[in-house]
Amino acid sequence: MGMTMAQKILAARSGHAEVVPGQLIECTTDLVLCHEITTPAALRMLEERGMNRVFDPAKIVAIPDHSVPAMNIKAAKMYQKLKAWVQEQGIHHFYDVGRGGIAHVVLEGSGLLRPGMTLVSGDSHTCNGGALGAFATGVGSTDLAGAIYAGRVWFKVPETMLIRVTGELQPGVTPKDLVLEVIRRIGADGANYLVMEWTGDTIDRMDMEGRFTLTNMAIEAGGKTGIIAVDDTTRAYLAARGVTPDLYTEYTSDPDAEYRVVIELDASAVEPTVAYPHIPSNGRVAGTDAVPITHAYVGSCTNGRISDLREVAHILRGRRVADGVQMIVVPATQAVYQQAAREGLLEVFVAAGASVSYPSCGACLGMHSGVLGPGDVCISSSNRNFVGRMGDPSAQIYLASPATVAASAVAGVIADPREYAPRQEVA
Repeated sequence: MGMTMAQKILAARSGHAEVVPGQLIECTTDLVLCHEITTPAALRMLEERGMNRVFDPAKIVAIPDHSVPAMNIKAAKMYQKLKAWVQEQGIHHFYDVGRGGIAHVVLEGSGLLRPGMTLVSGDSHTCNGGALGAFATGVGSTDLAGAIYAGRVWFKVPETMLIRVTGELQPGVTPKDLVLEVIRRIGADGANYLVMEWTGDTIDRMDMEGRFTLTNMAIEAGGKTGIIAVDDTTRAYLAARGVTPDLYTEYTSDPDAEYRVVIELDASAVEPTVAYPHIPSNGRVAGTDAVPITHAYVGSCTNGRISDLREVAHILRGRRVADGVQMIVVPATQAVYQQAAREGLLEVFVAAGASVSYPSCGACLGMHSGVLGPGDVCISSSNRNFVGRMGDPSAQIYLASPATVAASAVAGVIADPREYAPRQEVA
């Protein structure tokens, strides 16, 4: 029996000729991603045991992103802890406040994460990196401590779910709608501890930013990670960042690889989708109900990239956010922020009545820069709509594509983005 691409990566990084689902293996970690929320707990574990070292300062990537700029003294202390550790250990790759942004998006574009690598982090959306043909997954603080100290981590080899998508996505339909539709079909635990491997001609035509959205949300279906095989699109993306093919290893699934389940999906049948509270699998077609909203949020590691901001500007240009709606746009990184400024997108957002915030995770998990109050109703391009995720437990969170968020912000109710053709600037 052949192996899936995820199995091949884990076999190579654990020194085995082959591995099978359910097998316990110890893998080398090629990269460890650290931010200021989960890393301090891991560091305390190491310090308490006199193990205050890193396995390789060139293989640690530190990016403060959740509570920056610090919104209170506690957050400032967490940031200080991370920065002091970076300086003490001589960490090579530190993207400080003002030089980075949301960790997963910074890392994906850095050229540090490459096909065939293993990546771990104390963050559940680490699966984002699987779009580059890597095995990328979130771990708890204890495993994070072990990875920092020894450069190794234990895994139970996961089974794989193959998701084959064919056909053309229709105008107004995005990769976010596609992944929400898949999660609607399989359920919030439908991929529990599985690798979600995406394939098919729809994926072949998709750009890297769309692919990152797909793999980013694997955890929302319970997945261990998401993954996509390397192709010319991946190679071009890496080449633009100075990464040539001799610097990485490509893996593909064998024709006779065994999958737990195969999902077949016609992309042309997917419509703009909204996940209703309080679970990402509660999907319905956008505009099914004209739900009044108080907040609209565009950002996060799922949908804060430049292509996402262009979608939003496409709808907001010449229009204004409805009265009574607070719209926040958060570019995922400083680089995205700069590009949006060069293209005039920030000007479009401000003219429409939206506010633009510093790149961070703050609003996504209800820490700062857009916390929801009692009874608020938010449509968000982020990845989670659990009770209390973005603020008060009574707030309602609806997940959607950036285009659907923008259309809803203009309408004042959840709306179908296909009904909002571009307009010229209004006086």
